[in-house]
Amino acid sequence: MLIQQQQIQFSPYSSLYDLIVPQDNLLRKINELIDFSFIYDELLNKYCTTNGRTAESPVRMFKYLLLKTIYDVSDVDVVERSRFDMSFKYFLEMTPEESVINPSSLTKFRKLRLKDTDLLNLLIGKTVTIAVEKGIIRSKSIIVDATHTLSRSNPFSAIEVLRERSKLLRKTVYLFDDQFKEHIPKKNTTNELEKELAYCKELEQRIEKEESLSSIPAVKEKLNLLKETIEDTQENFTLSKDTDAKIGHKSADSSFFGYKTHLAMTEERIITAAVVTSGEKGDGPELPKLLEISQENGIDVDTIIGDAAYAGKENLKLTNEQNIKIVAKLNTTITQGIRKDEDRFDYNKDADRFVCPAGHMAIKKSKQGKKNVGTNQVETHYFDVEKCKSCPLKEGCYKEGSKTKTYSVSIKSELHQEQISFQETDYFKEKVKHRYKIEAKNSELKNVHGYDRALSYGITNMQMQGAMAIFTVNLKRILKLM
Repeated sequence: MLIQQQQIQFSPYSSLYDLIVPQDNLLRKINELIDFSFIYDELLNKYCTTNGRTAESPVRMFKYLLLKTIYDVSDVDVVERSRFDMSFKYFLEMTPEESVINPSSLTKFRKLRLKDTDLLNLLIGKTVTIAVEKGIIRSKSIIVDATHTLSRSNPFSAIEVLRERSKLLRKTVYLFDDQFKEHIPKKNTTNELEKELAYCKELEQRIEKEESLSSIPAVKEKLNLLKETIEDTQENFTLSKDTDAKIGHKSADSSFFGYKTHLAMTEERIITAAVVTSGEKGDGPELPKLLEISQENGIDVDTIIGDAAYAGKENLKLTNEQNIKIVAKLNTTITQGIRKDEDRFDYNKDADRFVCPAGHMAIKKSKQGKKNVGTNQVETHYFDVEKCKSCPLKEGCYKEGSKTKTYSVSIKSELHQEQISFQETDYFKEKVKHRYKIEAKNSELKNVHGYDRALSYGITNMQMQGAMAIFTVNLKRILKLM
């Protein structure tokens, strides 16, 4: 049960805060900067106001999570520190002698109270509003970029999953018939996926022949799990506990398993919009969302600063319609020509390769035609045909029996002529110098506030982690500029 009106608590020891917590303390300044009652209003409908025992204030619970992000500590540590750290107690609006919560309450708060809440846009919108009211945001430019966050779990290769599930099946069988070890096929000792698949199929067949074993519910359950894994492995997917995380590419030779957070930030380094996606998503397609959210948050945008990934045809069309300039150097492989949405491949500017809708990156590329002679040059990207053969999206994309799979793009499009001219202007050359600022902001998020790795599984939890981290860096920036 949540009481309708927050109560003010009095204590004879409250004057200690004036002696112990200095006026320039970060937490004191945050408390003075922002009225956290908006959290109470947002979460009020998640509580019952008539039944149950009295719940901890949602504002205080939110502040615990904010402390956890500011100081990059665990649930247990943030609660333990609030037991003796007077600045923490002051920030949490506790009396000096008041007892702390149980750390497990923070998990429940995240799962029950913050569920289905658009915390990311709520917190960004709040800080942007404060920055505008304080006269901090004066520029009409936003800088866009994406930063990657590793999944909490490491991906498991297909062969590792097959071995783990065949092992579980064997153990279950031995519980009921220890003598069956004599009928088990010889294990595969190599790292070849085909041989591991052959072993698992043979194991499956031998156990199925023994009806006295395969009919046992426990064995049948593990057998079905192995069958499903064999089928999934034909597609050569990477498996993980974190089903929302995907493999993305930082360059042609390096990859990561996790998520991407696409950011928009003003020249004053206040983040105005964020979109969290799985790791394989391209940067360019998220620009319309970042622009729309920034505008909804009250930012008047006349210039967008970014890298080559944002200078795609669709983005140029969108910004031209709104009389917005894109300060992004064109990459010759951006233009994709006229293709259906479902056929569109994303360009990964870090790896300088295209990525197919299934998330597979081109393995090489080549150019055809002569520059400035006749028709435009064409750049062709080649994909691993073995992956195409087992891809679930191969229909309409890969022709059975083909020895190659390619994707070609026109190098120079007429739609980019204006942008090419704009790149030579003094305005472009001046504005592009501001792009480094968002790289510094990404570094702060990762190195100071733990945004380099996900704290939990799933994209919903990643959005929540992003919301708290961005809220934190925005508040710190506002305080610095005031």
